[in-house]
Amino acid sequence: MKLFAISLLAAAILQTAPAPHLTHQQKKHGWKLLFDGKSTNGWHTYLKPDAGPAWKVVNGVLQLDPRAAGAADLVSNDEYENFELELEWKIAEGGNSGIIFGVHEDPAYPATYQTGAEMQVLDNIEAEDNKKPNHLAGSLYDMKAPSANICKPAGEWNKAKIKKQNGHLTFWLNGPKIVKTQMGSPEWKERSDNSKFKTWKGFAAYPKGHIALQAHGAQVCYRNIIIKTL
Repeated sequence: MKLFAISLLAAAILQTAPAPHLTHQQKKHGWKLLFDGKSTNGWHTYLKPDAGPAWKVVNGVLQLDPRAAGAADLVSNDEYENFELELEWKIAEGGNSGIIFGVHEDPAYPATYQTGAEMQVLDNIEAEDNKKPNHLAGSLYDMKAPSANICKPAGEWNKAKIKKQNGHLTFWLNGPKIVKTQMGSPEWKERSDNSKFKTWKGFAAYPKGHIALQAHGAQVCYRNIIIKTL
């Protein structure tokens, strides 16, 4: 009986998570799955035709193996200008990643973050890049700090939302609204001029672009990725 119970427990742990799905209301309001829970269909490695082997679907979760050869940012096949994006993420202890949007895919830009703005994904407690408020989880990276530090610990799921409409950016993390700004505004210019992006001509210069999930040397997982165009 004991062995049987152990077997049942092991089966429960290894059971594949339910495939992501949209409610009737979500479909009615234009939401679409950006990750089907089974494959990397709809995604590719930045500047490559297909998704590389570093990104795998494990029990219904999109997971990066940072040790795999060619680990690089994963990019949506489609481009978006005005949208709402929702997803869940969890990061390994000490880990760093990001959700980058407005990515202009061009060999002239070797990295996604050279053109796309980023919502930071971070282990706020152990990550090396946790010294500045505008580098913490949920921040508009190197531009604007989140209004509250409500990131869950490494290994736990966080729910994030990004809304971009006519350049107006809003971020949510685990419920509360934590970042709000207008791209191209005086505030934006001031923050940009005081950031690492000051001399980057391509940064945030393209209204329409890809969504990217960053490979930054740590295991990171994403699930329930949905998007709505506005």
